Amino acid sequence: MTADLLPDPAIDALATPVLRLDHAGVVVQANAAAGAWLEVGRRRLLGLHAVALEREGDGLAAALSQALEAPTRLRRVALACPGSDALRFADLWLVADAHGHWLEAHPVDEFPGEDPARLLPAALSASLKGLAHELRNPLAGIKGAAQLLARRVDDDGRELTALIETEVERLAALVDRLLSPSPPRAFEPLNIHVVLERVLRLAESDAGWAVRLQRDYDPSLPELAGDADRLTQAVWNLVRNAIEAGAGTVQLRTRAEHGVRIGEDVHALALRLEIADDGHGVPADLAERVFLPLVSGRADGSGLGLALAQQVAREHRGSLTFRSRPGHTVFTLLLPLPSESQDASGTTDG
Repeated sequence: MTADLLPDPAIDALATPVLRLDHAGVVVQANAAAGAWLEVGRRRLLGLHAVALEREGDGLAAALSQALEAPTRLRRVALACPGSDALRFADLWLVADAHGHWLEAHPVDEFPGEDPARLLPAALSASLKGLAHELRNPLAGIKGAAQLLARRVDDDGRELTALIETEVERLAALVDRLLSPSPPRAFEPLNIHVVLERVLRLAESDAGWAVRLQRDYDPSLPELAGDADRLTQAVWNLVRNAIEAGAGTVQLRTRAEHGVRIGEDVHALALRLEIADDGHGVPADLAERVFLPLVSGRADGSGLGLALAQQVAREHRGSLTFRSRPGHTVFTLLLPLPSESQDASGTTDG
């Protein structure tokens, strides 16, 4: 394997099998997950034509023979490395670019009938783990610089340096969780509006006066059980996406909803949090894949923010959806709230 064929660290850290194909359909890159999933060494995949991996049918061959103008999904394709009996089934995403194709496999053999997007939470944590080592030293440097700066500024400046330190500590904790996975922290009662105010403070520091931030809160909302840091990260990702989409106004709106279905469950009471903006909107060709990791509408985007936000929603037994058109995009986060007979910890009164 030559140096130019080495997988990108971010791709190699993914738990999702990913192959890089040249214009002829030959595998020139393969991440570790692809080799492990197909039960072969990664090097064995290099130089193979992707069609040789398709054990049944010719859907992949047909897709590769076409000039793809949009990402193409192939459902439940049977794959195996030549000479191997390890037959695998996956939904494939084939994406063309100037250098060839990306082929991403979402295994379905262990999850029959499951939408690939529901397989992402575990894959997302793995995809970030490879980047965590590179973040530790810069975070420590930022925190040290903020502490030194706090000694030289006035009260307003100290408020900003305190915000920097708090965010550095939160990111450092995220890095530690990625490097040393541990059970999720126990949920605690929290006020969602405290979380939103923290996000808005970050947005003010990031965008300044370029974006108008609006609040439309329901003050009667009860506390919910959750992880404040994780929810802050999820909402901040959504707000930051709006800012980067050219929004002039971003609104955070909270309401209570009764009798809400989230997935398979019906909840007597739920929080409806809407993040609305007047930016460019979600590109139509990305709408179906917007929550997949590494999918971004910007050339400099990581494609991880929305996937992480969706993961956080699921951690809280909630859901994240969106509707979008140019000039009006709304991401809606639904989270269960305790009913009137329960407190935020789930304890029943009486």
